[in-house]
Amino acid sequence: MGSQALQILRQGVWASLTGGWYVDPHQSTFSNCFHLYLWIFLLAFPFLLLVVAGVYCAVIAAFFTAIKAVNFRLHAMFDLGEIVEKRRASFTTDPNRVEEGEEGSGAHDGNDGSDMSAGSSLGSQRRFSSDDEDDDEDDDSSSSTSCYSPDLANTGITSQPVPPHLPSPGEGEEPDTVGPSHSRSAQRSASTASAKTHARVLSMDGAGGGSNNTGTLASTMLPSLLSSAPAPRPLTISKSDLEARTVHSEGFSRAHHRLDSLGGSWAGNQTGWRAGELLEEGAVGGGEERTDSFLIIVFDLDHESPHESQENTLMIEEKAKPKQYYRFWVLPGKWLRVRYDRLALLALLDRNRRAGENVFSVVLASLVAFLGFLFVSIFKMWCCVCSVQPDAASPMHGHNWIIVYSRPVYFCLCCVLISVFDLVGHSDSMRPFTLYGVTFFSTHFLLCARDMLIVFTLCFPIIFLFGLLPQVNTFLMCLLEQVDMHIFGGTATTSPLSSVYSLLRSILVSALVYGFCLGAINAPWGEAHVPVLFSVFCGLLLALSYHLSRQSSDPTILWSPPLEIKDPLPEKLRNSVTLHSDLVMCPLMAIITFAISASTVFIALQPALSFVLYILAGVVGFTTHYLLPQLRKQLPWFCLAHPVLRSREYSQFEVRDAAQLMWFEKLYAWLQCVEKYLIYPAVVLNSLTTEAHTVMAGMKLLRTSFCVPSQQYVTLCFTALFFQFDYPRFSQTFLLDYYCMSILFSKLWDLLYKLRFVLTYIAPWQITWGSAFHAFAQPFAVPHSAMLFVQAVFSALFSTPLNPVLGSAVFVTSYTRPVKFWERDYNTKRVDHSNTRLATQLDRNPGADDNNLNSIFYEHLTRSLQHSLCGDLLLGRWGNYSTGDCFILASDYLNALVHIIEIGNGLVTFQLRGLEFRGTYCQQREVEAITEGVEEDEGCCCCEPGHLPHTLSFNAAFGQRWLAWEVAATKYVLEGYSISDNNAASMLQVFDLRKILITYYVKSIIYYVTRSPKLEEWLANETVQEALRPCLSPSYVDSDPTFNLNIDEDYDHRASGITTSSFCLVYLEWIKYCNSRRQTPVESEKDSPLVTLCFGLCILGRRALGTASHSMSASLEPFLYGLHALFKGDFRITSPRDEWVFADMDLLNRVVAPGVRMSLKLHQDHFTSPDEYEDPVVLYDAITANEEKMLISHEGDPVWRSAILANMPSLLALRHVMDDGSDEYKIIMLNKRFLSFRVIKVNRECVRGLWAGQQQELVFLRNRNPERGSIQNAKQALRNMINSSCDQPIGYPIYVSPLTTSFAGAHVQLRSVWGGPISPHNIYTWFISSWDRLQKGCGAGCNSGGNIEDSDCGGGSTSISNNPAAHPPQNTASSIPQPHPTTVQPLMGKTHASLPLPLALLSQSEGRMDAGLVSSLHRTSSIHGLLGQHLSSSQLSFSSSVALPPADRFCPSSLQDNPSHRASQRGLSLGQGSGLPYEALYSKWSLPGRKGFNGPAVMEGDGSASQSIRTQVRTHAYITVFPLDLLIHKIS
Repeated sequence: MGSQALQILRQGVWASLTGGWYVDPHQSTFSNCFHLYLWIFLLAFPFLLLVVAGVYCAVIAAFFTAIKAVNFRLHAMFDLGEIVEKRRASFTTDPNRVEEGEEGSGAHDGNDGSDMSAGSSLGSQRRFSSDDEDDDEDDDSSSSTSCYSPDLANTGITSQPVPPHLPSPGEGEEPDTVGPSHSRSAQRSASTASAKTHARVLSMDGAGGGSNNTGTLASTMLPSLLSSAPAPRPLTISKSDLEARTVHSEGFSRAHHRLDSLGGSWAGNQTGWRAGELLEEGAVGGGEERTDSFLIIVFDLDHESPHESQENTLMIEEKAKPKQYYRFWVLPGKWLRVRYDRLALLALLDRNRRAGENVFSVVLASLVAFLGFLFVSIFKMWCCVCSVQPDAASPMHGHNWIIVYSRPVYFCLCCVLISVFDLVGHSDSMRPFTLYGVTFFSTHFLLCARDMLIVFTLCFPIIFLFGLLPQVNTFLMCLLEQVDMHIFGGTATTSPLSSVYSLLRSILVSALVYGFCLGAINAPWGEAHVPVLFSVFCGLLLALSYHLSRQSSDPTILWSPPLEIKDPLPEKLRNSVTLHSDLVMCPLMAIITFAISASTVFIALQPALSFVLYILAGVVGFTTHYLLPQLRKQLPWFCLAHPVLRSREYSQFEVRDAAQLMWFEKLYAWLQCVEKYLIYPAVVLNSLTTEAHTVMAGMKLLRTSFCVPSQQYVTLCFTALFFQFDYPRFSQTFLLDYYCMSILFSKLWDLLYKLRFVLTYIAPWQITWGSAFHAFAQPFAVPHSAMLFVQAVFSALFSTPLNPVLGSAVFVTSYTRPVKFWERDYNTKRVDHSNTRLATQLDRNPGADDNNLNSIFYEHLTRSLQHSLCGDLLLGRWGNYSTGDCFILASDYLNALVHIIEIGNGLVTFQLRGLEFRGTYCQQREVEAITEGVEEDEGCCCCEPGHLPHTLSFNAAFGQRWLAWEVAATKYVLEGYSISDNNAASMLQVFDLRKILITYYVKSIIYYVTRSPKLEEWLANETVQEALRPCLSPSYVDSDPTFNLNIDEDYDHRASGITTSSFCLVYLEWIKYCNSRRQTPVESEKDSPLVTLCFGLCILGRRALGTASHSMSASLEPFLYGLHALFKGDFRITSPRDEWVFADMDLLNRVVAPGVRMSLKLHQDHFTSPDEYEDPVVLYDAITANEEKMLISHEGDPVWRSAILANMPSLLALRHVMDDGSDEYKIIMLNKRFLSFRVIKVNRECVRGLWAGQQQELVFLRNRNPERGSIQNAKQALRNMINSSCDQPIGYPIYVSPLTTSFAGAHVQLRSVWGGPISPHNIYTWFISSWDRLQKGCGAGCNSGGNIEDSDCGGGSTSISNNPAAHPPQNTASSIPQPHPTTVQPLMGKTHASLPLPLALLSQSEGRMDAGLVSSLHRTSSIHGLLGQHLSSSQLSFSSSVALPPADRFCPSSLQDNPSHRASQRGLSLGQGSGLPYEALYSKWSLPGRKGFNGPAVMEGDGSASQSIRTQVRTHAYITVFPLDLLIHKIS
């Protein structure tokens, strides 16, 4: 804790005050000295050239240009340069020799300063020169470091030497072992002045010849080491030293024994050496070959004590480091040798990767020098050399290159503003104006603003210390977002680019409208006359404001890239985007507004009209946004125990269908519609008629009322009452008053939420101390309450979070953040087989943890919310909402935080953050707090007198008011998956259960063999026949050890294996039945090729299971391990007898692999119906049904994710869980159903404050304690759940969605209330359908035997279904010519691996009918009758869950998802019989008023590809589809 506090003081406080300079003990002496001298130069140089500012700027520019250029070139050299190595080396005593380059073009080297050697930068290394015959440069052949430690001296163990190029421990990390001294290695401190250390180095070449591996003497003498005073004693060379260096093989063995005596200490240090070598190789571009050598380091610890002569010798075996250097090209043909690694250079200077960054840094430094105020400017220029990392305002761990430019940019901006204010303040060009008694832009105002900016600039060190200013891109985004929202009425933005786009869009529209407004103002006005130009201005203002309110701030959603799977939702969302509707609505609204404005109604009815509109807006707003939401809350007014207006699902224990549309939801939607499109436009237009110059105010109020009308009635009523009755003399015109009050009220709402959060969080009766610091800080926070209130006002004014320090009761203001809050776009990337290596999938899949696998459910929940959230908000199912609100969705196992970021007119952009399923103890306590009811509480203070019926007790009502959250809804219905997991060990514990699984495994293999369309090909394959020929012998026995009497039902104990006879005795009946279900059966007798193939595949499958189980299938754990390996597709064919399967890999992929998975499902069903599957018919139908309706796959397979996102009805998987020491297997079963959630609305300032506190604590204060007090549970604020939802690694959510936009047009129930969008296509469709209905009605009226309903439903379809006897089956196929028949047959054995998604998710072995058949069914009404006669012979039936569309509408673009309207599953057919069921993928057809196929057309939709066209054809049936033209010709 002490070292951490010292590090914060050094890198946080001191670095912020100095602008970034501090002494880092982890860096070399050279780096610290360079930083110190550079900082002194930048500090003192302005005093030398105080008068000549131009020279100062020029020198600074030249200086920074040189530094950046050299730094850029050095990094380019490390990236692209070539490493030069020297392998032959000997030591010499002349370190100052100079040589030419290898090619005669080198530069001088040595101590002249041109060699950037590692020895001069790391300080703890020694250099020795080599005397190669072609290069006599001094190179590092070997080096050592002696570092004295009194503790180690007492134990006789010395610290290890550091390799020459080994970088020092990384920034921010403490060294694990005693590291080298950062001064010269012989330097000693005062505490160790009595110790004398001698180092003797001997290098032996391990590559030398000789049987006894002896080496030669490689060094003779070490040079004297330079150090600062007091000078160390130089190493002496004596006879004993020379004798110590003469080492042979016996000496090595003796030293090796001494090395072994060190035990575990040596082992740990050796690991550190190896890690250091790898780190160095990565730093210098290693990977080259290295020769082995032995390095012996002998330490003589001479103490002034009786043990002064004690000697400790340590021999270290290490790879010899070749001499390496880079060539730094100065001029063509001239280069310098650089012995410097990248890590040391990064510690010395910040890296700029692109040339533009270097130019920008030089320009910033020059601007700072030009605009600077001496000391303060020095701090800003230093950031361009070596920045403060991490900064107090940095949102991320590690090096943040953006934060580097924050200080100089802010400094230049403030200096420019100071200069502008000073220049304008001393001139008379600016005309002041007065607003509410305050004079703006007067001389005194501008000079005061200048002085405040000067003081603000001088306080930069303190401001940056507390992190009150964000990084540059965040500041730009916040500034533009606030301007767009408060000045132009825009919505929140999602990125800096979207903020620029939104503001430019608003400015462009304002400029366009203001031109018409200016022309209208200059035109002559009569007392009862409105100029035409002004009416045009009003129409354009309303239409363009409506259009802007319906557009997202991020235009990229219009051209979002296609997803990985075929999914109808993105196309549906793009179709619901409002561009097409606006093409009709905007001109229509402009024309209507023009007509109303030109009628002078707003002039003729004054002043009564204004008061009527104010009263109407107040009454409708109060009813819509206060009364109805309160009556629908779980605890209305925190007094009643139950909602007054309840949904139909409120009393249901388990929700089984989509939420029903209630009358009060329709009322809420229509009141909003009236409020947005009638009342507030009338209020604005009424005020604009007399106040036309306030164009921006009108646009802002119109856009705000269109997007978020929930709080407008409060602002409107206050403005009318305050300025009309209380203080009319301060009124500046109503529209301007309303405009200013809307900005003020938005800040007051923020202040109210902050004060509620603070008071709730620090309330003494519910404070939760997570640590000792919390208990210490609680009493100290009481005297600072006034300061806390000032901070709250300041933070509300600048939209900054108010965060608790380390989770305590002490609050500080953070830097401003956008509504989105998080600066970087973080979202979860699922780990599966598509983005991991095959080796990791087979051994230990890194994505096989619960959190990664469970994240898919939050992704599916995001998709469900994307489909329905906007409509549900407009129906009032989440209560009142506004921009930035946060909600928690809580279910049995799903707990997600939904952050609403942008609210438009018909769109909502949100982000979902999913928490762990099995959360921590603190999370479980908070989940209990939000899910438990308070209706049973009967307490009142210290007694329990009870409470009135359907009301809360006093204690419950009081406690609910002191929470930072409230329950908005208890039965919010969403489509999702119910998850059930069963322990596989308990289901396979006994041998009988494993025998059942193996039996189903064999039967599933037989099923897939017989269903495969390649069966005939396999039976005719010579390789397969040759391999299986031995199985035909009556005496053939497979005695593999993997077969066991306990688990194999066909095991022959007399033959000690499995024979053909024993196999046929058990499975021959099943083979024959499966073969009989084929369309073209093959021979299936005992000695037939089919039985032999089934026998071979079943033996192979069981042997593969035994191999994966390590031939220990009799034990449970190995059996489960092998079953899981086969389930995920890891088949190890190790027996030569099974290699015939490689003749066609479909034998494994299409037969054995799905057989393993299907057997697990059948084993699950066996517990509910143990005897039903004895019947082959039932078993065959069960497998076929599972193939159609369920996906059985490993969770790491990408098809698993695709199936869930495509709304597959059921899924099954086998999961291997290895978390927290547990090693278990679970069978995961998913069933699609409707889930019920509790919707908890959380104080948004509570969420922002806790998020900001976590970011400051973990990034800046570096608190890495996993049990820190700030994440302990606090039920009143849900502290643990909110903090754990932060972006990783600050929080630990298992899923964070990208920013997702939901559109109101995708909500079916809302469209049934408001109607669909009015687009050109819909208008055209309405006209065409109306004309068709009129034409058919007239035609039916002219016929005596017809009626409108019959012709409306498509001719004879009604009569066919109602009176089948009138159309007896006729065999007309022989009389109709058949030039091009199309035969539809089932695709036997097709698995999902071979089919495109999403068809592969639906069925692995089902046939599919061509959509052309259904298209042809609707050409004419007479074709219906004919095809009904032709296909009525028990071959074709249609499900009532789909209304068949006209042929011109049968296209993928018309696919719609309708999860809320599910059709009854009654069997409606064209004939009698149900041999060919048909279900449609196309889930929504808008055919209003039509009837067909026995009843009204209903809209069906699972919202998924799971309802695709499915066809089942019996083995004897097939369908021949004739060309439509021939049918028409035949009829005529």
